[in-house]
Formats: sequence, structure tokens, C-alpha cells
Amino acid sequence: MSATVNQQGALAGKVAVITGASRGIGDALARRYAMEGAKVVVSARTVAQGEHYLPGSINETVADIQAAGGEAIAVRADLASAEDRQGLVDAAMHAYGAIDILVNNAAITYFIPVTDFPEKRFRLMMDVQVWAPFELAQLVLPGMQERGSGWILNVSSHAAIHPDKTAPGKGGTVYGMCKAALERFTTGLAQEVYDDGVAVNVISPGLVATPGVMHHKLINDSNEDRVTPVEHMAEACLRLCYGDARKLTGRIDYADAVMDEFALQAKTLI
Repeated sequence: MSATVNQQGALAGKVAVITGASRGIGDALARRYAMEGAKVVVSARTVAQGEHYLPGSINETVADIQAAGGEAIAVRADLASAEDRQGLVDAAMHAYGAIDILVNNAAITYFIPVTDFPEKRFRLMMDVQVWAPFELAQLVLPGMQERGSGWILNVSSHAAIHPDKTAPGKGGTVYGMCKAALERFTTGLAQEVYDDGVAVNVISPGLVATPGVMHHKLINDSNEDRVTPVEHMAEACLRLCYGDARKLTGRIDYADAVMDEFALQAKTLI
């Protein structure tokens, strides 16, 4: 059965800004949110196919959503740039007048041991994965608080969990630092805006065969049986972006656990 857009779905009338949406998880979220009636602001650095060595672009994602009857716009944004962060919010506001949902999914990752890690790349990872979600939240929160409703979802990783000191492999320390900081930011912000009707959660996907994961060769014989379909992540993220904010906030979640908790069934994406 082909996927369709339900204009009266769970996100009907809502505006969702999704970063890192040119491919992988962000692309899947944009498609799934649009299927539930959201107006989606699809953002990433890659505007057109061929601009990046990995497949996918925000123009392609938007075109597919619109072809299925959904509503979406593409906004190029390099989240390491303060001007682009502000520009993303301004573009969303100009197009749709309000932002109801913010999904901080964008990431840039280098797997380099601490002894060899360059300062420039360290700062870039912190800018994109920690400061950008922080500042984007600052930019969208006033409107959410004024309306008394909103949802902020940060995408983390199992890398935030402290590693076994005897585990093989090196180079994931800075990535884990970024995700651990993102999780602590999430729970702290959830507490700060609890009385404002704004839900703030963080979710980790497990192991998903995204273009980035495949490029870094993170799937191998030892873990291939634990690969999670990207549709599971899309469904779990969707569930954390509607409903009573006070009953569903401040959570550090994992996609499969959310699927089980709410007895969700993954949908085919547009």
C-alpha cells in the first residue's frame, strides 16, 4: 500500500522545522511528519542532488512530499553559522507564521582519537551538535511559550552512554561528549519550560543504515543483526511531537522502546 498524506493527521496544522533533513533520519522524519499533516521546513546544507558525496538533498525530500500532497519548503542552513541559524527560523516564520515543532537532528562527525583531534573539528562538532540545538531552542521558545504549546526533540545516540573501558575501537569520544551534553541540555530545558506547555525530549535511533552510517562503516558482522529500520525512528519521533506536553517531556528515549511503549507500527514513507 502506497503512503499518503493525512491532512487531518496527528500534526495537522502544525509547523515542523527539521534539521539535517537531506538524507537518513532527518529525511525520514520530514516525510513521516508531512504524512500526518504537518507543514515541514526541511533544512540541511545539501540543496540539490550531487552537491554532497552522499545521496540525498532537501530539494528531493520536499519534491517527494509535495508530490504526495503534503506541504513543505526547503531551507539551506549551515548550522555552524549564526547567520544561517537565524535565517532558518526567519524563513520558517515567513513561510508559515509560527514554529510548533523543532527537531534538532543535524550532526557532523569525525571519529578521531583524542590525542589526534584537531581543535577546529572539535569546535565544529560542538557548534553543530550542541550550540546549534541550544540556540535554535532559544529562537523558537518565545513563540511556543506565548502560545502555551510546543515540542522540541533532540536526536542523540547510544554514544552518549559511558563506554566499557575494555571495548575495542577508538575515536568516538568527542561524538559521545556532544550527545551526552545534548541529553543533559534536554532534561534541563524540559524542567525550565515544564509550566509553559512545551515538551522537550531526546531520542536515540539505535543502529540505522543511513548513508552516513554506511560511509563510516559502522555496521559490521558483529552488529548487523541489531540494525533498526529508519521507519521505526520516524514513528517514534513522531509520537514524541504531539499530545500533552506535561505527560511526555524530559525523556531520554530510544526508538525501539518508544515503539514498544506505545504499540506503534511503522508506516511506509512517502
